[in-house]
Amino acid sequence: MSLTEKDPRAPESGAQPPVVAGVFARVARFSHRRRWLALTLWIVVLVGVWAAASGGDDYRENYSLPGTESQAAADLLNHSSRTTTGDSLQIVLHDEDGLRGADVRGRVDAMLAEVAKLPKVTQVRSLYEDESAISRDGTIGYATAVLDVTAPNMPREDTERILDTVKEVEGQGLTAELGGGAARKLATGEGGWGEMLGLVFALVILVFMFGTLIAAGLPIVTALFAVGSTLAVIVVASHFVTIADYTPYVMMLVGLGVGIDYALLIFARFRSELVRGATPEEANVKALDSAGRTAFFAGSTVILALLGLVALGLGSLQGMALSVALTVLVTLLASLTLLPALLGVFGDRFARQFRARAAKRAASSRPEEGAAWRRFASGVQRRPLAVLLVAVVALGALAFPALSLRLGFTDAGNDKAGSTSREAYDLLSKGFGPGFNGPLYVVVEGKDGAAAPATAVAAALNDTDGVAAATGPIPTDDPNVATVMAFPTTSPQDEGTSELVGTLRDDVLPRVAEETGARYLVGGATAASEDYSDKVAARMPVFMAIVVGLSLLLLMVVFRSVLIPLKAALLNLLSIGAALGAISLVFQHGMFGVEPGPIEAYLPVVVFAIVFGLSMDYEIFLVSRIQEEWHRAKDPAVAVREGLGHTGSVIIAAGAIMVVVFGSFMLSPERMLQQMGFGMAVAIFVDALVIRCLIVPAAMQLLGRRAWWLPAPLAKVMPGVRLERH
Repeated sequence: MSLTEKDPRAPESGAQPPVVAGVFARVARFSHRRRWLALTLWIVVLVGVWAAASGGDDYRENYSLPGTESQAAADLLNHSSRTTTGDSLQIVLHDEDGLRGADVRGRVDAMLAEVAKLPKVTQVRSLYEDESAISRDGTIGYATAVLDVTAPNMPREDTERILDTVKEVEGQGLTAELGGGAARKLATGEGGWGEMLGLVFALVILVFMFGTLIAAGLPIVTALFAVGSTLAVIVVASHFVTIADYTPYVMMLVGLGVGIDYALLIFARFRSELVRGATPEEANVKALDSAGRTAFFAGSTVILALLGLVALGLGSLQGMALSVALTVLVTLLASLTLLPALLGVFGDRFARQFRARAAKRAASSRPEEGAAWRRFASGVQRRPLAVLLVAVVALGALAFPALSLRLGFTDAGNDKAGSTSREAYDLLSKGFGPGFNGPLYVVVEGKDGAAAPATAVAAALNDTDGVAAATGPIPTDDPNVATVMAFPTTSPQDEGTSELVGTLRDDVLPRVAEETGARYLVGGATAASEDYSDKVAARMPVFMAIVVGLSLLLLMVVFRSVLIPLKAALLNLLSIGAALGAISLVFQHGMFGVEPGPIEAYLPVVVFAIVFGLSMDYEIFLVSRIQEEWHRAKDPAVAVREGLGHTGSVIIAAGAIMVVVFGSFMLSPERMLQQMGFGMAVAIFVDALVIRCLIVPAAMQLLGRRAWWLPAPLAKVMPGVRLERH
């Protein structure tokens, strides 16, 4: 059988697109008849990839920003130093009676000597070696433990050993905390139980929908096989390509959501065919040949959207985007092969159960399934313009705060209260000022030595509003390169610090450069955040053009319409805007008591890619059924009403599952995952409930027959596929 075949019920106009068929039907039939072979193959794959991954992972992050000033500053410093060291930890000490007393100093020196002997520690610089390391009132100070590894590569157990040694000094009014990147890992705790809670809620929803635990469990089993296999592949791949350590959590977030979603769509169609009297094999084939193809094209839009992240050229996102795209691909394969095999195993049992339930429903004179959704659709159709305007205005209001998103990266000030990294952050802010935790550094490159121009810039910085103090010059191994540290008067995440970066780059440093002829580069965490945000903003139009453009082309091919893809793109942008607005209200402005702070700089593009793709899932599922009814009845009002009647309950159930799975990541100790999970949960809630159940029926009612308009020249050259067979 060929990949495409003509639909025998082509309309009179004759311009009937081919139907993607054959492949899905054959896969379903093979998986059903050879179900034990298919199950065995998936088990072998799962065991095999995890055996290959038994050596462990090598996750690492790449936040380099080629072409930016902060990256140039970091590169210049690295090239000017003959030795390379790892990151450092701050041992922060506090005693209201002062740290300079002989007894306190003796205890602290003994503790620091013990820390110096611990693994991964190459050097400890005592607070008593530098007067600037003790606050003016003498109550707060910090020592520095230099590591031989970077913070992401510091083993957690080694950091815990350092913390335990530091804590031994406490007592008699003296407290000690540990700050730094490696210490922040201790604040995150261990995740995992939140995701399990999401799966439990998903199972409850599926049980209510299908009435049996086995039926409810199949979509979850399918998703777990897919995500589990892909996670093992990524563990192996992490040894060869750069993959950030948060990638597995994003993979689980998306993989579990779409895996359960796609399996649910196929299973719902399978149940419908069984109730109509089809044999389990026939129901399997028909389900995969309709809902399976819908899931295939829906998954393709998610993969396209994720691959669009690669166009941004940001190393920290490319590995994650490819990993999540692979997760969606494997999830699709599982939905199209593993799920039909499982349906084949339990098909006869499901046939008896679902038919008995349908007969009982008919005997009780209860309304037929979908009757409530048809009444709901009729209500929307009576006032389509009013429904459309109210819904769009409401979502626009929710999206409005997204216009003032402040991007950046979280620091220890966002760690949970009581954690050692948060306590260290607060003590340093109290003792040395809010800007101490996020200093800016100015790298000076002179032609005939860096000392004089560095001294000049230090003086200029000390006279600049927003700078609490500037210290330096700090020499390097290259006499022509030096560093000046500038401590802002505001905290690292304060808008004033971001404005200070702009002032230094645009005003202060150019004036000093004219006087000295030296080169000045501003680096530091805040400067890097600004550069990252600027780079994302500059490349965002290309990214959006790729994602939206390819999705539009795919939907035009699928639905042979111009207006439906345009409507879908606009509504998807609306749901993304609402999600970003909600993220801003909660995480940036502190609604519901959440610690306020900036939104992770890369989060908007990640949410855009994932949510845009997922929103297309529901669009394709709903509109493909409307299209099926349109070809059958040729009445746009009936098509909308019947389309929502057949799919409304499935969309709400699928959306509810997505919301609980994504929402469970709010329980994660990682703030980035909290932001992502919350934003995507809001987006799916808005998309499933407001957009698909209100705005789409209203818009399709207003468009009428024009919804299926395709210019004749395009109709002649454009290939087409039909998602639903009828």
